[in-house]
This record gives sequence, structure tokens and C-alpha cells, in this order.
Amino acid sequence: MNELLPPEAVVRLDDPQTGLRGFIVLHSTALGPAAGGCRLWHYADEAAASEDALRLAAGMTMKNALAGLPLGGGKAVLMLPEAPFSRSQLFEAFGRAVAALDGRYVTAEDAGTSVEDMAVVAGRTAHVAGLPRQGERPGGDPSPWTARGVFRAMEVAVARRLGKSLAEVTVAVQGVGHVGMALCELLHAAGARLVIAESRSELAARAATRFGAVLVSSRAISGVRADVFAPCALGGVLNVATATSLQAKVVCGAANNQLASAEVGELLAKRGVLYAPDYVVNAGGIINVAAEYLGWSEAVVPSRVDGVATRLGEVLDLAEAERVSPARAAALLAREVIVQGRQPCDKARLAA
Repeated sequence: MNELLPPEAVVRLDDPQTGLRGFIVLHSTALGPAAGGCRLWHYADEAAASEDALRLAAGMTMKNALAGLPLGGGKAVLMLPEAPFSRSQLFEAFGRAVAALDGRYVTAEDAGTSVEDMAVVAGRTAHVAGLPRQGERPGGDPSPWTARGVFRAMEVAVARRLGKSLAEVTVAVQGVGHVGMALCELLHAAGARLVIAESRSELAARAATRFGAVLVSSRAISGVRADVFAPCALGGVLNVATATSLQAKVVCGAANNQLASAEVGELLAKRGVLYAPDYVVNAGGIINVAAEYLGWSEAVVPSRVDGVATRLGEVLDLAEAERVSPARAAALLAREVIVQGRQPCDKARLAA
């Protein structure tokens, strides 16, 4: 993923008065303003936060390119301050930092942030999405759209690798936060059997009751007997050890940066595991965010999100034709889109 280019800019955030610390990474503006959510998380130090921001921003460049959006890739990573702190003041300060970039970066919610947080940011800058819905305009929590895209992609991956429908398979889901829970809803309705790992006991119990799911530990989930492994928590879950012990023949989930290294993508392919590249299948949320920010009608969102499945099919077709892994094929397709380039997006011209 980072084979592309180094980031165009890295902005360090440091406001002792509010506790704001972190980074905004503008990875690429070749296709339009750098777009990607704002993550608020506990990091051991600034180096860890910076590394996460760089990886996530590069992934957004790939994701937005393959989703056919007139947006580049960026990400904001904020370090969770020690309590007590004022959340509203923190996000006001973040909003000022986004405003200072003068439209080069568009933010939205991500892990650890919410629609309410983005509403605070919107008080300081117009370059934000994921706000409460208004009329027929898209908006609100993009998580259900991310889940829908993953679900559609999983249908394709399961049919291609196993020759089955989702009603015939067991899916091991790691993480049932906003996206993971929404994905489980869709899978349960489709008739899939679920195995779930979730460190938050209340969410785990709710999922087990609602879906009749089997609960296992987060450490065990990648190695359970299942047809599909769906990582829906934080990244890096697929390393050499977990990829080697994986029993599922399909990996398709919502988490960003699922592969700890590029070599793991090749290892999965050699083991006959179909890996659906994360930045291809989890694009539903940014599609909804883009529709909101660019002023598109809400009516265009479902078909664009369902198009995630078509794009995955193209990736898998290229992988077979070129005899490369799906991870490699997705990178090749994304690079082709980015190298071709476009002028920065004109919100009025692109409104649909």
C-alpha cells in the first residue's frame, strides 16, 4: 500500500490548552482533497500515533481511488487525552486545525469519534462530513454503509472461493462495534452462522443474544473453524502467525490495514485463502461521506455502495489473469487510477 508515494504533508497537532495531540496526514490530493476520518484512540506515544496515521492515510488514497471518488486520501489521528478533558473543546481545536488547511483535507468520524463530535468540528470548518442528515441529503453515521459494502463484497468472495451463498457459511467476526454489529445484522438476516469476538462484554452479550452467535476470545477468533474471517476491529490482525493458523478460506472484513505487511497478502494467496482487500470492500462509509460533502442526492448512495462488489470482482479477475494475489491486483488498479489523475474536484460540477 505504501508503495505509492510518500505523503504530501504531515501536520502535527499540539494544543496543550485542550489536550489536542496528534496528526493530520495528507497522503495524496491527486484526485481531489485528501479525505478520511478522524480517529480518537489511546496510543502509547506520538510515534505510534504517527505510524497509524500514515498507514491509514495511504489506505484512504487507495480506497477513494478504487471507489471512483473525486477525492484523495488523508487521515486524522488524535491521541486520547488523560481524563478529565473537555471533548467539545478538543474537537473545536481540531476543527480549527482542519480549517487552517483551507479545504485540502476533509474529515469525518472514525473509530472513537461520532456524529456529535463532527457537529462540533462543523462549528469551525465547512470541510467536514458525517453530520446529522438534513432532508434528502446523505449524512449521519456512515457505519451502516460500510457494513453494507462489506456484506455485498462477501457475497462475491464466498461465491468465487466456496461456490456457496452466505446462508451456507459460518462467519467469524472480530469486533462488533458500529460497523461489526451492522454487518452481523445483515449476515444474520441472510442466514449465516456467526462466531463473534468482542472485548466489550456488554456488546458481546448483546450480539450473542441477538444473533445466536458463539462467543470466543479475540485471541482465538482468527483460528476458529469458519468459512469466512471478517476482521472488524483495528488493523494488523493478519500477520504471519495468524495467517498461517487461519482456517477460513475467505477473509473479508471492515477493518482498515488488516495485513501487518505486504508479505502476508502473498502468504494468504499461497495458502488458497481469498483475501478481499480491505480498502476495496470497506469503502461504503466514505462513499456516503463523499455524497454528503459533494452534495449528491441520497438516492445515489445505495447503488454506489453496492458497486463495491463489482469492484471486488474486477480485482479478483485481474488477480487471476495476472496470476498475482488480490492484494497486489488491488494495488495495481488503484495506482492506475491515481497516476491517470484528475483535476481537484469541483463540488458544484460534480453534484448529482
